[in-house]
Formats: sequence, structure tokens, C-alpha cells
Amino acid sequence: MNDATDQSDNSSTERGRAAIEPMDPQIMDIQPGGGVVIELEQKWGCVRRWWLKTFRKGYVAKMAACRKGDPTLVPHEVLDPRDLKFYQNQTDCHWDKADDPFVWRDNLPFARVGLAELLVFSALSWGPAIAALAASLTLDVSDAVRYVLWFVAFGLSLCGVEFAWFFRDPKRVVPSEPGLVVAPADGKVVHIEEIEHDDFIGGPAIEIGIFLSIFNVHINRVPVACRVTGIHYKPGLMLNALRPESARENERLTLHLEESTAPHRRMVVRQITGALARRIVCWLKPGDELERGEQLGMIKLGSRTELLLPKEDGLEIVTKLGDNIVAGETIMARYRES
Repeated sequence: MNDATDQSDNSSTERGRAAIEPMDPQIMDIQPGGGVVIELEQKWGCVRRWWLKTFRKGYVAKMAACRKGDPTLVPHEVLDPRDLKFYQNQTDCHWDKADDPFVWRDNLPFARVGLAELLVFSALSWGPAIAALAASLTLDVSDAVRYVLWFVAFGLSLCGVEFAWFFRDPKRVVPSEPGLVVAPADGKVVHIEEIEHDDFIGGPAIEIGIFLSIFNVHINRVPVACRVTGIHYKPGLMLNALRPESARENERLTLHLEESTAPHRRMVVRQITGALARRIVCWLKPGDELERGEQLGMIKLGSRTELLLPKEDGLEIVTKLGDNIVAGETIMARYRES
């Protein structure tokens, strides 16, 4: 079927496969909104590449020999897998896991794309906390000042713990029953609404909004085994993610997904920033194939994720307003065979 037919056909079970859209030109790396920490990492990358080329030429040659693909859209030299961190969605260049000396970082209990933020925020919290505690123990000060220093040290320590908690990456057990749609984010269900027509889905849809507090895991996952057909980015405001208008006004990234197996239903996942979480990360690109519950990115402290499902006979919405859900594990909906 041609695209016009696809748009006019409201039945997702009878429609042809969605075409793969070109990458949104606004998306030039995995964090299109930029940020101070990503700029620091990129500057450090320049220093690291100079060091490797100057003092570790054998290592550079070894990594070049086992690299797969050509990093044509990466704006700098690619000497080892660290140079692809921000450009996974721009190139098919990669190293096999057996040749990647940094693959161990994927097994850390923290989000790999948030390790730099975790180090920076930890230094900014734990460093002054230790200094305040040391001052309270070594300086000749009054009891009142000592109590203040203890309070400051305790408060900063709590901030350090929260930063580590925010960037955690726990293992998830993804249900395998056919027809299930799992949660794309941790958080609280704050919005369930029927949409009369969604252009990508091609008909009526159910929209489910999830609020992520600063205490939730902020890694997002795909709700079904799917193929990514399109990714779109829109700059915007940083309103509180609990406000309904945040879904329209805030910075967001929209993923168009199509089930890998028949009837190839089309779904939408939106990553939306909040008042504190102002950095959207998505390392996917159009054409990528993912299994149900596989990670797609994260939103770097409170934020919002939305899921749009095609409304059709056999759809059962399992989740309810106020439910606390877990990405990749909680069942949001179920499609039963007609």
C-alpha cells in the first residue's frame, strides 16, 4: 500500500508496513538538547584522543583493525568505542563485544550514559560534605557552628545518595506472553485518554501519561518487540511534568514504533522533559529492531513519558490512574486475538 492508503486506513491489522523515515535533522547525537556535562565530556574526548595517538599508537592500530563499519557522520576521529558514545544513532560503526575493552561498563548498576553526570554531581555533593564534616571535627568553633556544619554535611550527603539513586539501572524481568504491552517508564500513571485520531497510528488511540519523580528510575524501554520507523525532536519549555500542558509545551522526543510481528501495530513513545530533568537521551535510529522491554534511552530528574496505543477490538487497558509502574515489567495493556 502507498502512504496515502496507510494514513486513511484506521485498521492497524490490515495496514501495510510503515516506511522507515529519515532521521530528524535536528538530532545530531543521542542528547539533542545539549548540556554542560556532555560538553565537558566532548572536550575530554579531544584530550583523550590526543593522548592515545601520541602515547598509545599500538592500541590505536589494534582498535582500528577490529572496528566494524565507517563512522562517516561522527564529527571527530573514532579511535575506540568511547568515541561512539554520543553518536550511536548516527552510524552503524561499532566493535564486537569481544573486541570492546569497555563493555564491562554495561554491567554497572548505573546508566552508562549517566556515568559522567553521576561523577560530577557526586563530586559536587560528597566533596563539600566531607569538607564540612572535616571542618566540624578539626576547627576550633562553637557548638552552634559545629552543628551547622554537621547539618550541611548530612544534607549534601543525602544529595549524593539521591544522585546515585537517580542514575541506577536495575535489572528487569520482561514478561514473555504474546500480546502484552509493557510500561515504557517507571513512575505513576497520571493520564489515560482516548484520542480520536493519531496520524501515525492511523486511527483512534489510547494515550497513557506517566510521571517520573526524582526517586524513579529514568531509563526508558520499548513497550513491545518492534522496529523504529521514525524519531522526531521538538525543543520546548521546562514546565513541571505533572502539568498536562507539559506534554504539549515541553521539550520532547517522539518515537514511532511498529510491532515486529503481525499484525504490526503502530505505537508511539514520547520522552518529555520536566522542570528538573532537562536532558532527553535516545540512542536509537530509524530501522533499529528491539525486543520487548529493551532500553531505548533515558531522561536526565522529574519528567514525563507518554505511550500511545491503537484502539481496536480486543484491546484491554490493564493499568489504572494512580498506578505505580515499573518499566519493562508492568503490563500496561493486552491485545487479545479477535
